[in-house]
Amino acid sequence: MLLRHLRLWAILLIAGISSAAAQDASPPNSGIEQTFDAAIKAATHGPADVALRDLATIHLPDPYSFIPVTQGAAFMRALGNTTGDNFHGLVIPKQHDKFWFVEITYTDSGYIKDDDAKSWKADDLLQSIKDATEASNKDRAERGYPPLDIVGWVEKPAYDASTHRLVWSILAKQRGNEAQGATINYNTYALGRQGYFELNLVTGETYIAEDKKHAGAILAALDYKPGERYTDFNASTDRVAEYGLAALIGGFAAKKLGLLAVIGVTLAKFWKIILIAIAVAGGGIFKLFRRKNTTPQA
Repeated sequence: MLLRHLRLWAILLIAGISSAAAQDASPPNSGIEQTFDAAIKAATHGPADVALRDLATIHLPDPYSFIPVTQGAAFMRALGNTTGDNFHGLVIPKQHDKFWFVEITYTDSGYIKDDDAKSWKADDLLQSIKDATEASNKDRAERGYPPLDIVGWVEKPAYDASTHRLVWSILAKQRGNEAQGATINYNTYALGRQGYFELNLVTGETYIAEDKKHAGAILAALDYKPGERYTDFNASTDRVAEYGLAALIGGFAAKKLGLLAVIGVTLAKFWKIILIAIAVAGGGIFKLFRRKNTTPQA
């Protein structure tokens, strides 16, 4: 029970409490714990097939559990997060000593053309993200948040044209706290006929090399249903997105559509800045709780 409690508290910290506050904060209240327990009871444990609406199926591998929409959204709300109609559930590890989760969302964008993947340059994309982030820092300051600095790629953008999968991740930190570890969002996308699924892995900077394999495994396990696959696109009838594939990297879509803003104002969405999907609210939280998990009490 203690391991579950620590794991729950670690996830709570991932959602946006700083490392300094974490050391003084009390354990999660009973309401959050009850919501978490309800989510676990409703979970589907792999191996199993999990339907994502009428669009796709996740062939959930053995090491993972899937928390459905209702219980997953309730748990996220208990953490101070907000979810919308695009939220499709959470994937968590079965192991109690693993502190990561994958949030699954679907965006009905229309068919996204992937031609720009042939010519994009990672350095140019990175500079655009830095410029957009710097522009957003003024708004962050007005909201009481510290400015962000883009450190660099955790994973350079990589698009597989045969499977229509995109992977990328970036490292950003609070200015003045560069020495502290950051929480990382490892972003993976599966393009379909009408839009795309985003499977966003949240983990710690120290453990991204180990944990990113889970993002790859879950992404590979997602399979669009016949008629909804990227290759099922019909140019004469289907809607085409207003932006290309590069828009999913660094918030290019936000610029084009006039949505440059701080999207997440709640703590749990603190890392979602101008759609670059980066997590910086944590400090050394994963190190802190992995250490706790190895104490004699644990």
